[in-house]
Amino acid sequence: MKKRLGRVSSATAMVVVMACLVAEGGCSSTPTKAAEKVVEVPACRGEPFDGAPLSIRCGAFVDASGREVFLHGVNARVSGLFDVTFDDGRTALEPIPEFTAADATNMRSVGFNALRLPLNWSGLEPTETGGFSAPYLDRIAEVVALARAADLYVLLDMHQDAYSKEIGEDGAPYWAIVPAPPAKLQGPLLDLEARRLSKPVADAFETFFGPTQDGARLRTRFANATREVAKRFANDPAVVGIEAFNEPLATEAALDVFHNEIVAAVRAVAPKMLVFFEPSAVRNLTDRASIPAKPLGPGTVYAPHVYTLAFTGTESSIAAMTKETLRPSNENASLEAQAWGTPLVVGEFGFSPTSPRFADYVAFQSELQDEVHASSFFWLWKEDSQGAWGLYDRTFDRWAERPSVITALTRMRLERVAGRLGKTTYDRAEQKLVFSFEGVEGATGDSVKNVVSTGRLSGALSVTCDGKGLAAEGKGPIVIPCGGAGGHEVVVRSAR
Repeated sequence: MKKRLGRVSSATAMVVVMACLVAEGGCSSTPTKAAEKVVEVPACRGEPFDGAPLSIRCGAFVDASGREVFLHGVNARVSGLFDVTFDDGRTALEPIPEFTAADATNMRSVGFNALRLPLNWSGLEPTETGGFSAPYLDRIAEVVALARAADLYVLLDMHQDAYSKEIGEDGAPYWAIVPAPPAKLQGPLLDLEARRLSKPVADAFETFFGPTQDGARLRTRFANATREVAKRFANDPAVVGIEAFNEPLATEAALDVFHNEIVAAVRAVAPKMLVFFEPSAVRNLTDRASIPAKPLGPGTVYAPHVYTLAFTGTESSIAAMTKETLRPSNENASLEAQAWGTPLVVGEFGFSPTSPRFADYVAFQSELQDEVHASSFFWLWKEDSQGAWGLYDRTFDRWAERPSVITALTRMRLERVAGRLGKTTYDRAEQKLVFSFEGVEGATGDSVKNVVSTGRLSGALSVTCDGKGLAAEGKGPIVIPCGGAGGHEVVVRSAR
């Protein structure tokens, strides 16, 4: 059995930082003693939750060793799960790529440590009376296994776009559309925005989240479907949680009712599983959501999307974009998460890779996520429809990496910190990561080992812990022994 450290293993070319480097203050391969540095950490928020594989303390994810954990992930729609095929002769909506072991290991090599996996109710429960699809659950398990082997966490996302593939992109099965639509649509999917704004979609959302008997019945069926997925993966060490509903369109009161129903359904079969939830999809356009009157409860995670300018930007507004342009949505998300008493996870952020400002956009968003202590998932891994967002181009059946996108996403990322994080900054020009944290008195073993992913950065790295020099060479996440009582600062930079 392969020995693991946290969730970083030899499979990801882990390098434990032990080699000495000529640097001011000397070098060391052991955790430093208590430092005098004062580190300001965020105020504790929310209730603690003992979960698996991650728990929550003070509004942050923590692993079994008590280290704060940050998810730096990517969304991937997968063939057989994002099910847009038909069995009645209609044209499929869009091509959906396969997901292979190479995809999982390539994600890790770019520096991602998590996968947000969109699932569809239509595939899980295609008929009203036929029960849940065992092959569909098995297909989820296949993808989760590939992710687990590559040391990726998985967030299972109960996804929808425009409610259902019969009237939009995908989500609910036909039998769960009330009132029944005037027609079943087909592909190619060249009019998604029109579908989102159509009357059948609006009516379906109104029924599903509304107070009628049909709404209550459909929400119960959806909660049961979510529970079935949670039950199957309740004890999987790779599954970090389940997300209630992608981009819902409903009032705050209706969403509160719905999210409580989902939490109860999941807790019944998976008491240690985290439940992620979103505000109304209107936030994608307004960059803010209302502050809740009270938290949803322990073990929940606020997961809004941040798409400033991505859908509303003009040529001139994008050209004038600075980091400050993108700041409000991220800072509002942080305030919203504080009010919910939960960790903050940006479930989706992204931008057209053909834009001349793509590299700036993803860099600014990543830097702002660092500032507000947010985990995040980039949209999207592979796609050759709807603007062809993603890290790959497709020619016939061959996918090829987009070097400009890979370069834009390549940076150091803090994955685990041996205490409570104070501040993280990354200088992309110098390729330098600096983070400070408050260590834990008496901590030993894994509890004093920080983890930083380097993605596709090449060459040697120089590392200091409280001014003492350490070094690492090679690719993959590096483990930095630095911790113990007091404040600490770690600096990792390219030695190019």
